[in-house]
Amino acid sequence: MTSAGFNVTSSLTLVGFSSLSGHSSLLFFVFLLLYLFVLFSDSLVIYIICSQRALHRPMFAFVASVLLNSVTASTVFYPKLLSDLLLSGAGLVQVSRTLCLCQSVLVSSLGGASFMLLSAMAFDRYLSICHPMHYAVLVTPAKVVLMLLLCWMLPFIGGGVTTLLASRLPLCRAQLNRVYCDIYSIVSLSCSGAEAQLSGIFGLLITAVIIFLPAAFVLFSYARILFICLRRSRSFSSKALQTCLPHLLVFFNYSICICLDLLLRRLQSNRESDSTLITSILMMLVPTVLNPVVYGLKLKEVFTHVKRLLRCRRDS
Repeated sequence: MTSAGFNVTSSLTLVGFSSLSGHSSLLFFVFLLLYLFVLFSDSLVIYIICSQRALHRPMFAFVASVLLNSVTASTVFYPKLLSDLLLSGAGLVQVSRTLCLCQSVLVSSLGGASFMLLSAMAFDRYLSICHPMHYAVLVTPAKVVLMLLLCWMLPFIGGGVTTLLASRLPLCRAQLNRVYCDIYSIVSLSCSGAEAQLSGIFGLLITAVIIFLPAAFVLFSYARILFICLRRSRSFSSKALQTCLPHLLVFFNYSICICLDLLLRRLQSNRESDSTLITSILMMLVPTVLNPVVYGLKLKEVFTHVKRLLRCRRDS
């Protein structure tokens, strides 16, 4: 305790596991299977994109990056969740504040990187469909690498600064109604004051820059593509929209999960809720599971190679 009576404990308690304690064994195997599925399916699509020269194009580089980001997020989320399910006999899991902050910065940074990558992919589709004559000049391999670096670096810088501010806040509570740590929840445990307000304002600013602005750009880009398609031939429009559909499905998948989580946080900010807990799990679970399914089945070029690869393995 400090002289002001604030709790500066070095550990936090994830009380979300109390709602899952009666089904820990079943959930352990379910999440283990989901994690193995994500690793296998994401790795399969990434391998196909890297090994097939015909897929060495900017759009597929962005697809592989989104899936690599998904694999990384899954590795941040699933292994710790699985170990906590094994150890949560009483429904409570103790986690050090340092470890919680580390997981928080990774969750926020990888989530922001997902939206940044999707905005870069929307920009690529916009140039390819709306400005095909200039596409090869505007989207060079060097520019693709630069965009990918920015898509990962900016969220990690913003998430790192936000986490650093959160780490300096004195805590008045030490219980998170979650099964994983995130910056918003840690800030909500802090004692009200100027530092907490500053951290909250900076967090909103970073969220706007790495999530809401990219999301707005994605909507603008695909709206422009739709407008162009309505003025072109049916065959051109069909082909263009077919390449955009998987990206839009993944984008709306992320967006719906984020919006539901933010909405429930606001509506139930002052009390614990099972719906908030379920949403926090789904926000990490749904995108990581659906991403490889969408890109593996909806992208015709990828799906063709997936079928060929699996057929060869079965024949051998």
